[in-house]
Amino acid sequence: MRSQVGPRHARQPVPSLLRGIYLPRSTDAAAFAMATYGIPLLVLATTHSAALTGLAFVLEWVPRLGTFAVAGTLVDRHGTTAVLRTASAGRALAALTAAFILPTQETGYGATVTVMFLAALTGILSECSYIAAETAGGVAGREAGTRAHRVQSALLGIDQVATLSGPALAGLLLEWTGAAGMLTVVAVFSLLTSVLAPRQDHRAAAPRPAARGLRTGWSTLRALPALGWLVAGLTVSNLATGLLQAAIPVIIVQQLGHSTADAGLIWSVAAVASLVAIIVCRRAIDQFGLWSVGAVSATIAALGCLAISFADTYGTYLALIAVLMAGEGGMTVVLRTVRSRLIPTDVFGATLSLTILLLLLPFPLAGVLVATVPPAQFGYLITLCAALQAAGLFTAFARLRTAPALRTSFA
Repeated sequence: MRSQVGPRHARQPVPSLLRGIYLPRSTDAAAFAMATYGIPLLVLATTHSAALTGLAFVLEWVPRLGTFAVAGTLVDRHGTTAVLRTASAGRALAALTAAFILPTQETGYGATVTVMFLAALTGILSECSYIAAETAGGVAGREAGTRAHRVQSALLGIDQVATLSGPALAGLLLEWTGAAGMLTVVAVFSLLTSVLAPRQDHRAAAPRPAARGLRTGWSTLRALPALGWLVAGLTVSNLATGLLQAAIPVIIVQQLGHSTADAGLIWSVAAVASLVAIIVCRRAIDQFGLWSVGAVSATIAALGCLAISFADTYGTYLALIAVLMAGEGGMTVVLRTVRSRLIPTDVFGATLSLTILLLLLPFPLAGVLVATVPPAQFGYLITLCAALQAAGLFTAFARLRTAPALRTSFA
């Protein structure tokens, strides 16, 4: 599509959603998924330690949380394009450097330090790129008006396709080509993101310092109770999800004796279920509204997680995690739709950063639990987190039952 205003030499191409938003989001999501799910597998394969795998999960997520203090401000000040390009190029450089160093090191202290540092650095850079990509998607959603949930469903579908292929690809590459092969592919996807970054000049009229940006985001969230309750419920739910992400490599590889490829396959199958749920929810929201779809999705997620605590075979874990992630997929469509419709444009970056920060707070805690609790006790730990998840989601959606923002009809 091209602009029809101005002389021919002044006409600038207007990127379609596919080229301007969906394609760079796809490459970034692929790199993000491979790093998020592949690096804990890499740590386990390098150190053979459940405790260090949990610690790596902490090191991967704690820096990400710190990044949110500045990521939204950076996007508001410099625009989505500059932040996405810089963060993606940095992640590519980090992955290529580690791919070169690791094969020269024996398993031991040097390799452990390398993979731990890689976990922290990719965590920081991935969250910067994610905030930029998510802000670009939020802008596109607002421009879509009442069809915002369709844009958000497409973006979430892209994320789930990446989650479908990323963990399995990371596990297979790690098993057959070693760390160098897996990290090189992460670098390739990161470089593609840097090249394809959308030319979208989203900037706040008056960029804020990081601390002020968080305060602004908190004030905005408090002024939007529907969004606040939704974020609170999903934050509690994410403790169970994060625990499973951190514990699955240990459970599948060490306790059940399967390969790293099998561990990655679990999340790929779960992503298929989540993708199907996203497609169904996209149509269901048109007919039944946001609250009904969100409440059903929350029920499915809670029941699936409670059942996982009783799993004792690979097939059972695979099936039940798929059920859990299907419910999570539906709730995320609801969250992204509400977020894109309610957050004002001039504070979108700061408020988006805060909401994602809150949603991710449970992940490093989950890593600490995996690092400190003996693997034999993981079943009891999962049961406790599943009960907290069910209570949190029930409370959130009970409070949102009459919220106007979730009762809007899209038909």
